[in-house]
Amino acid sequence: MLTQSLFRDRIEAGRILAQQVKPAVREPHPVVLALPRGGVPVGFEVAQALHADLDMFLVRKLGVPGHEELAMGAIASGGVRVLNDSLVRDLRLPSRLIEIVAAREQQELARREVLYREGRPPIPLSGRTAILVDDGLATGATMLAAARALRQQKPRRIVVAVPVAAPDACEEFQAHVDEVICAFVPEPFHAVGIWYEDFAQTSDTEVRELLERAVHVSAG
Repeated sequence: MLTQSLFRDRIEAGRILAQQVKPAVREPHPVVLALPRGGVPVGFEVAQALHADLDMFLVRKLGVPGHEELAMGAIASGGVRVLNDSLVRDLRLPSRLIEIVAAREQQELARREVLYREGRPPIPLSGRTAILVDDGLATGATMLAAARALRQQKPRRIVVAVPVAAPDACEEFQAHVDEVICAFVPEPFHAVGIWYEDFAQTSDTEVRELLERAVHVSAG
């Protein structure tokens, strides 16, 4: 039974995570890629600690209609789609339904791309170590879509880094990326949000401000 949270908020989680990422990433000029929205405050702290560039990597979960928290898959920038085949099969979800949900989430992904970037181009990733950061890892569907999309951009190495993760999800990612850093792997896990005292939704405004701050810090 849970007696206390691991983190006060995403900022503290990012600072704790950064202490594990620093010794694991020795390459010059790494790029921290935060998954909006909740991953951006975490990624900002990691990027500051590493003196690394910060960018976002857009991914949208494909929730089962009527049970949106249940991920039947995810989509990412670059047209990548990952489906939870066993869930789709068990629930007998028709392909037409999946296409409707995917089209809606694609619209939201495109909206966020315009909103968050404010005209800034994506940071080039070819040949650089890319660190994918989120505020936690539950099923892993969203992060898996991000990793597969990122691989197409030919980074030198892909590292997944999260403050807290389900044991199965953390273990599974060893086969998909070059390194996985899960600061805490509690058992039983239940859900990401219970490990934070403050797990309020990160706003679009906060995402934009953090990305803009990161650009100014990098330029300075």
